[in-house]
Amino acid sequence: MQPTFYFSVGFAMLSDYNTYAMILVIIKTIDIATKVQLLEQVFIKKELSLEMSEVLLTPIPKLAPYLGLTLYPFLIYFTLT
Repeated sequence: MQPTFYFSVGFAMLSDYNTYAMILVIIKTIDIATKVQLLEQVFIKKELSLEMSEVLLTPIPKLAPYLGLTLYPFLIYFTLT
């Protein structure tokens, strides 16, 4: 379901479990776990904790969507060097 997760796991295996590759896998794992928890709370349980509702109502910073574009290439570069 998440091709970037499979890419990060494959990349970690190809780089002999380099530290930077493992950081990338951990970031993707936390990302997927957060999305699964949010989907479960909203659509299955149909209840949302106060903390999660505050997080959802918080405006996203303008640079947040571009964080992955800057972070992942550097981690991949450091893994390959």
